[in-house]
Amino acid sequence: MKYDYQLIYNQLFEHYGPQGWWPAETPFEMMIGSILVQNTSWSNVDKALINIKPFLYPEGVAQLPIEELAQLIRPSGFFNIKAKRIKAYMEWFKTYDYDIHKIKKVDRLPLRNELLSIKGIGRETADVILLYTFDTPIFIVDAYARRIFYRLGNNMPESYDAFRKQIEKVLPSEVKLYNEFHALLVEHAKVHCKATPICEKCPLFEICDRRLD
Repeated sequence: MKYDYQLIYNQLFEHYGPQGWWPAETPFEMMIGSILVQNTSWSNVDKALINIKPFLYPEGVAQLPIEELAQLIRPSGFFNIKAKRIKAYMEWFKTYDYDIHKIKKVDRLPLRNELLSIKGIGRETADVILLYTFDTPIFIVDAYARRIFYRLGNNMPESYDAFRKQIEKVLPSEVKLYNEFHALLVEHAKVHCKATPICEKCPLFEICDRRLD
């Protein structure tokens, strides 16, 4: 029961419904948002995206002086660091002529390795971009997933990729499923499985060990 990830997904989906992720108007906005959301809340990202909206296309961001970019994304926090990360990402994106369709033709592993080679792009950010921009089926390991699966009673591997592979081994390799699963876990962590959990009416209550230590 504990390792029936499809059951967990099904119960979350039945309870919360489709989430319609990622919250962005364009694939490019999604990519920039995935960098801006590092170590901050989405409400802060929204403020930064509003500021940068007039330049929110590849050539626009690429041509922005890094100092100006940093000030525009200031609400997201760590703005100088994130400006450098966005610029590094844009250099990589330019090697594909800013063409998402070209990138989608690259196999998952080499594409993931390319993303991880970009300064400031870690595993979680790379996998978010892979899933939500390049339609690559991959499980995103974040703090919410760790919290939820631990409380359910699963002893997940400490390694990011070992955790990811454990989930992927038993779930169908479907973009839509991984898209919804990540979004549903985030929603569940915000509604019920908070730092201090609200177990009443939790859709996973019956299969949860409620480990809180």
